Order: sequence, then structure tokens, then C-alpha cells
Amino acid sequence: MAGVWQEQLDHFKAMIEKDIANGLYYGASVRVGRAGNLVFDETIGNAYADGKQPLTRDSVFSIFSATKAFTNVLTLRAIEMGRFALTTKVSDIIPEFTGSPRQDATFFHLLTHTSGWPGMWELKPGGYVGDFDETIATIIEVVQGAIEPGQRCDYQPLVNQALMGEALRRTDPKGRRSIRDIFREDLFEPLQMRDTAMGVRKDLQPRHVIPDMRGTLPVTNPGRTKPGPYGLYEEEEAEMPHVGCVSTADDMYRFTEMLRRGGELDGKRIISPRTLEVARQNWTGTMEAEMYRGLALMMGSKGYPAYIGLGFSLKGDTIVPSQYGTLTNVGTFGNNGAGSSLYWVDPVADVSFVCLTAGIVQEWENIKRFQRYSDTVAAAMT
Repeated sequence: MAGVWQEQLDHFKAMIEKDIANGLYYGASVRVGRAGNLVFDETIGNAYADGKQPLTRDSVFSIFSATKAFTNVLTLRAIEMGRFALTTKVSDIIPEFTGSPRQDATFFHLLTHTSGWPGMWELKPGGYVGDFDETIATIIEVVQGAIEPGQRCDYQPLVNQALMGEALRRTDPKGRRSIRDIFREDLFEPLQMRDTAMGVRKDLQPRHVIPDMRGTLPVTNPGRTKPGPYGLYEEEEAEMPHVGCVSTADDMYRFTEMLRRGGELDGKRIISPRTLEVARQNWTGTMEAEMYRGLALMMGSKGYPAYIGLGFSLKGDTIVPSQYGTLTNVGTFGNNGAGSSLYWVDPVADVSFVCLTAGIVQEWENIKRFQRYSDTVAAAMT
């Protein structure tokens, strides 16, 4: 195909097969598009360590923090609709969220992870975060600002997107109270993402790849109806706008293509090109990502700029460890999830990339893995 170096994409497939054979993880479902043409479409390996269940094209993955992309886009859409603004204080929409300095955090601070409270993997030790009403009540109770908003970039695994989700509920012109319904009706259905849901919808459960955490997360996430330390990710009714969605590679490719096309797909516009243009800018400057700085220091490296836009992670203008590659163009943007999922768009090269994997990879190794994959794909575009 014109504009694609096929031998390089063949090499990319061989890289994936080698990593799986070496036990780095179990399997992957990958889609790469160039100018709207699907140029790499592969599902390789297995769902679990025993190798007895091959992944299929329609395998359903827990996408973890890639869920935040959906929350972020719907928040940007709400801002376009005038329901609140980037400069609106969260406490103006959620009046219970009082007390200095947290009450001064705006939606800009939430989207850029500069809200001023420390990163929190859980609200209460061993607590259940699948009940959204309970989660919001607990956030209001226990989350306090450590510094003035805007002073530091501290990645929020949980709190920011939960607050955004609550803002979507409280300002919803239809008065909907279910985050699950809002996501489905305002995003998944318009984009025909039929195998994507918040919580593991009953009809998706037979195809769901149950996450094998392999000791990679710093906390456990018990469910209410499902056994095990990570039963939360098998719950049908869990509502978690920070981490709770499941999807397929094909559905995630549709979402990614919508972004590549400036917010529209198949005649359905989700957000405007202007909003995406603003969201793809680096709004954290040279601030380091505190969580990744600590991780880098632990692995014998150094901290590096966070490069965060309005909800999107970015390929910045310096060479640093990045899942979004070092050979992709500056301004490449996307999101990723817990050692397993990644999507990005390179607007200059006109490329969409999606990779969903089984068998969670330790975060530093995951960064290195996806950097290799992103660079290999970037090099295949001629």
C-alpha cells in the first residue's frame, strides 16, 4: 500500500510474536491505520498464561485508565455545550467539595492532572469503588488538597475523572443519573462502539479477557459479587469513569479514528476540531509527572516532563521515555491503561494506533515495550 513500508510492519508483527514467546505478556490485538486505511490488523497470542484460549478479533479487554479518554472527551464536549468551562471551579458544580485549597481546582486542573492533591490509587484500603454515588461521597470526605492547584503535575489514577463524571451527571440536560447510560448514549452508540461498555455487560462476559495483574498494581480491587483481589474488573454494574470500561480493538480503533478525523466519524460529530486543537497542546510545560518521576528514579533513570494536554498524553518536543514513541511527530496524542492498553493519533503522519494486550506488564517495562512498538510503527510510514 502506498505510504506504508510493509516489511517494517511485518517486522512489527514478528516483534510482538517474540515478546509473547518470551513471556513478556500473553497476547495482543492491534490495529494501525494510515489516512483512514487499515494497514495492520492482527490478533496474536492468548488470553491467559496457560495458552489454551487464543485471543480472537472480538476479544473484550479491560482497558483500565484508557477509560479516562472517554470521560475526558465527554467533559470537553460538555464544555463546548456551555454546561461549565475550563475555568469553572469543581466546587461550583459540586458545592460539597469545599475547603482550601481543593475548592479552587478547576476543570482545567482536573484535565491536566495539576489539581493539587496527591495521586490516589484507592480512597479507603480495600474499598469498593464500583458504586459511583459511594465513590463521590468518599472523595468529598477524604480527598484534600496538598498544594495550590496548578503548581505540580501529579497523575490521578482515580479522583479527577470521578469528579468529571459527577459534573457530567449534575449538568446533564437530560437529567440522567447513570454514568453508564451517559457514556453509552453520548459516545458509544453514536460511534457504533457496540462491544464497549462501562462494566462488563452481560453479553460481553463470555468474550472478556479477565485481567491477570501479575503483581503489577500497588493495591487490590475487590468486587462485590465477583471473587478474588481484582474482582472489580469483572463486575457488570460497576460505574467507574476512571478505569471501568471494556472494549475491543476494533471499537477502540473507531474511537481513535474519530479523534484523527477531528472529532467526527461516519457523519457523527462528538467534539469540534477546534476543541481537539486546544486539547492537543502541551498545558503542563516542563512540569515533571510526579508518579513517573518516582518510577523512573526507582529504575535508575531520571524524571522527565509530563507532556499532558487537556486529558491527552502527548509526544513532547524532547526525547524522553514515552509509550507514544520517540519517532512519532511532536503532538502525537492518546491515552494508555495499566500495563496493557494504548491508543494514539499522529496528526502529522495521519496515523491511528491501537494495541490491547493480555497479561499486565510492569509499568516501566510497559513503557519500554510500547515505545518500541510506537517507534516501529512510526518508521513504517513513508
